[in-house]
Amino acid sequence: MADSDLMQLYSRRILALTTAIPHQGRLDAPEATASKRSPHCGSSVSVDVVLRDGAIVDFAQQVRACALGQASAAVLGGAVMGRTRDELVVARDELRAMLKQDGPVPNPPFADLEALLPARDYPNRHASILLAWDATIEAMDSALAAA
Repeated sequence: MADSDLMQLYSRRILALTTAIPHQGRLDAPEATASKRSPHCGSSVSVDVVLRDGAIVDFAQQVRACALGQASAAVLGGAVMGRTRDELVVARDELRAMLKQDGPVPNPPFADLEALLPARDYPNRHASILLAWDATIEAMDSALAAA
């Protein structure tokens, strides 16, 4: 990867998102927890959730990922409260399509994922970008199944 490619991939916007990941840490009493790890790069994310009426009312994430995974987790964390599983699945699928199929940028409130457009050309980074989303949906599935 050339230096100019790296500069584009790790833009100031992506790096700014990595410094402000909302809901960092763990919950004291989560209804469900899920962890995901990317075998390609070793990035990992653990998510705790509490749901009410099928929507997230409390959320925490522990993110140990590259800048791209951190940026994705920051966008998720910034808009996750009050979201249902279906809303998050749609947003995750839009993100995946944006990365793999040249799909459009996800709809608001997740439109800041546009910052990850340069990652389209680096499929080995996609798993890290999707970690927080997959962990959140898995945790929601566990909480909904236990309800």
